[in-house]
Amino acid sequence: MSARTRHCELFAGREARRFEHRRTVTEDDVDTLGHVNNVVYVQWIQDIAGAHWRALAGPELVDSVAWALLRHEIDYKRAAYPGDELTVRTWVGTATPVRYERHVEIVDPKERLLVKSRTVWAPIDRATGRLRRLDVSAHEPFYE
Repeated sequence: MSARTRHCELFAGREARRFEHRRTVTEDDVDTLGHVNNVVYVQWIQDIAGAHWRALAGPELVDSVAWALLRHEIDYKRAAYPGDELTVRTWVGTATPVRYERHVEIVDPKERLLVKSRTVWAPIDRATGRLRRLDVSAHEPFYE
C-alpha cells in the first residue's frame, strides 16, 4: 500500500483541524506601495505552520523534528493595509513519510480571501539535520 493510500485510509471522512492566529497589519509589514509586502505574507505562512505544529504535535516530535520547506504556491487575491485585522488560518493536507502538505488562508474580518497558499514540507531529524521518515500517523493530532 502506498503512503498516499495509507494517509487516505487513515483520515478518510475526517476533517483537518483548523488552527488560526489573528494579526494586525503594522507599518513594518508594508512595502513602498503601502500594502502588506509579499515577503511578509510568506513569513506569516511559515510562522503559523510552526505554531500549529508546536500546538498539536506531541513534545517528543516537536523536540526531534524540524521542517524544511520544499514547495510553496501562493495566490495573492487582495491587498491588506496598516491597521487591518486579519486571520491567518492553516490546516494539513495529504502526507507521505517524507512529504507533508499544508494549506494557509489569510482573510479579513468579512472572511474575504486575501492570500491562499499550499506548501509542501519535509521532516528533518533535528539531531542529524537529515531527512527523516515519519509515519503518517504523526498527523493524527491534526484531525478531528
